[in-house]
Amino acid sequence: MEVEIATIGGYEAVGRQMTAVRAGDDVVIFDMGLNLSKVLIHDNVETERMHSLDLIDMGAIPDDRVMSELEGDVKAIVPTHGHLDHIGAISKLAHRYDAPIVATPFTIELVKQQIKGEEKFGVQNDLVKMEAGETMQIGERNELEFVNVTHSIIDAINPVLHTPEGAVVYGLDKRMDHTPVIGDPIDMKRFREIAREDEGVLCYIEDCTNAGRKGRTPSESVARRHLKDVMQSIEDYDGGIVATTFSSHIARVKSLVEFAKDMGRQPVLLGRSMEKYSGTAERLNFVDFPDDLGMYGHRKSVDRTFKRIMNEGKENFLPIVTGHQGEPRAMLTRMGRGETPYELSDGDKVLFSARVIPEPTNEGQRYQSEKLLGMQGARIYDDIHVSGHLREEGHYEMLDALQPQHVIPAHQSLKGFAPYVDLAENMGYKVGRDLHVTRNGNMIQLTE
Repeated sequence: MEVEIATIGGYEAVGRQMTAVRAGDDVVIFDMGLNLSKVLIHDNVETERMHSLDLIDMGAIPDDRVMSELEGDVKAIVPTHGHLDHIGAISKLAHRYDAPIVATPFTIELVKQQIKGEEKFGVQNDLVKMEAGETMQIGERNELEFVNVTHSIIDAINPVLHTPEGAVVYGLDKRMDHTPVIGDPIDMKRFREIAREDEGVLCYIEDCTNAGRKGRTPSESVARRHLKDVMQSIEDYDGGIVATTFSSHIARVKSLVEFAKDMGRQPVLLGRSMEKYSGTAERLNFVDFPDDLGMYGHRKSVDRTFKRIMNEGKENFLPIVTGHQGEPRAMLTRMGRGETPYELSDGDKVLFSARVIPEPTNEGQRYQSEKLLGMQGARIYDDIHVSGHLREEGHYEMLDALQPQHVIPAHQSLKGFAPYVDLAENMGYKVGRDLHVTRNGNMIQLTE
C-alpha cells in the first residue's frame, strides 16, 4: 500500500497545525489550526467574518491547496485537542471536505462552538465523538485509534492510523504526566504495544516545542504544589490578589479555585474564554466547581463583578482572569490600562500561572502588560507553571518506546527542529533517509 504524508501547516513555525496522511485511497487529516499571533498583529481583526483565502494569505491558517495533490478521499478530520492552534481553522476549511470531524467529547464541544461563531462559511460536517482507547474503521484496510495523552488541556489524544504497512502515530501535543490533576495518565503501555504489533510503527510525527530543553517536563501535580506554595505565602495579604492562566487549562483553573477557597477568598472567573472553557468542562462533568463559583464573560457582567469586588473589599475575592500573554483585549490587560472598575493598589499581587509562548508578538505584549501593572503598584509573581510539551528525555522515551521506521519533526521552525534532529540522529536516524525535516506544503512518500 502506498503511504504518503502532506505536511501542510506547523512545519515552519509554532501554530496552524495541519497534516494529512494518505494510506491507499484513504486520507485522514490531523488538526486544522490557527496561528493567533498572525491575527493579533492586526488591529480589530475578526476572523469569524474573514474568508479563508485572506487568512491563508495572512499566514493565519494552513494553506491546504496541496491537498489536491493527494490521490484519495478524505475519510476523517481529526483534531488532537481543543487548543486554537489545532482547531482554529476548522470553521474555515472543514466544509471543503466530505468527511466527519472525529474527536474526543471535550474537543468536539469546543469545535461546535468554533463552528457556531463562524459567520462566513456553513460547516455541515458530521461531528463524531470518540474516546481515548476506541477505534474507527477508515476505508476497508485502515483503522484509526485514539491513545490517551496528557497536555495542558483536558481530553487530549494522539491519533494513530493503522495501515497494512505499519502505524502512523501523530504525536502532537503532549507531556508524560503520570500524576495529572484531571484525567488519566499518559498511556505509555499502549504506545509500547503499538510498536510490537503487526508491522510496528511506520512513521512518528512529533511536536518539537521543548526539544531543546534538557531533562523531563514535570507533572501538573508539580505546578499545583508550586501554586499552592505561592498562594499560601501571600494568604495574609489584606489587599487585592489577581490570578491569570490559560483559559483552556482546566486543571490549573481548578487548582486556583480550590486554593482561593482555602485562603478564605471567593474565586470568580472573568473573561469570555475563561467562561467558555470552564463552563464547557463543568457541563461535560470533567470538573466539579463549587456551586457559588461565578463565571462572567460579557464585558458588562465583568465590570459589574469588578464593582461588587471594590464595594465588598478586594481582600475577599480572587479574580481569575484572561490575559496571561498580554493580549490587548483581555481582562488583565484592561486592568493594567485602568479600563475596569477594579483598582490596583501598591502591593497588590498578580499571579501569572503561565509562561509566555516563545513568539515575538506574545513576548512584546506580555512585557507591556507587566509594565502597566507594575506602574499601578502591582507585584508580579511569574512563571508558576509547567509546560504541556515534552522535553529532551520525554522525546528520547517516545522514540525508544515506538521504534519508528520514519520520524517527522513538527510544530516548530527550522531552528526549533535542530535539537530534536540532533537527538534523533544520536539514536540512529539520518536526515534524508528516515528523518524528514520538511516545510509547509511538502509531500513525503513513505512507501510505494
